[in-house]
Amino acid sequence: MKKYREIYLENYTNSSTATYKWLFQITCVFLIAHFIVALKNILRYSGFREIFLWTNVLVGSIALFITCWFIMKALNHPELFRGVNSKLKLTKDILPEVEEKSQETNVQNELISSQISTLKQYMSQKEPYLDPSLTIQELANQIDVPVRDLSVLINHHMDQHFFDFVNEYRIQKAMNILKDQSKSQLTVLEILYEVGFNSKSSFNTSFKKYTNQTPTAYRNAS
Repeated sequence: MKKYREIYLENYTNSSTATYKWLFQITCVFLIAHFIVALKNILRYSGFREIFLWTNVLVGSIALFITCWFIMKALNHPELFRGVNSKLKLTKDILPEVEEKSQETNVQNELISSQISTLKQYMSQKEPYLDPSLTIQELANQIDVPVRDLSVLINHHMDQHFFDFVNEYRIQKAMNILKDQSKSQLTVLEILYEVGFNSKSSFNTSFKKYTNQTPTAYRNAS
């Protein structure tokens, strides 16, 4: 799960780690369920026959609850079941392969600086971050750069996860809108959708991370 979270942050920009949290929830629920089943089987061979029967009812209720929980999650959050490409590699695994092909020289450093400048210019001018489901693969296709090179560029040379890199642009645009008096009629909810987020909680969390203020407090102070 730790590796899954790192891959998610390095390759996706969905504005929350809901899928990771969902997997963690599943793990906890099934751990508790298996513990209760194990306890039930122990009681089966003990003298607590009546407790064993009640435990059967409890296990059946838990199974029904888990089934309903899965159905509700699938209906309300279908994106949780979209999954993450299992063939993706972490940058730290890609990096040794890249370094074997080219040792960093002054020319190489200049090339990296140029690539970073080009990437930032593209992000500012074309605003691909407005797409809430933007992935590193899609961005690589847009700027015509191999996805492996782009992953190393952002996650290693810029020392940022792709997730954080894109969110910085989203927050910066949100800050500009919040300061714009001509757009004061826009609600925070409208703004977060406009800049590429898809949930209020994740927007507030990210905004406070970069500004130490809530969106409303930032607007009032501007």
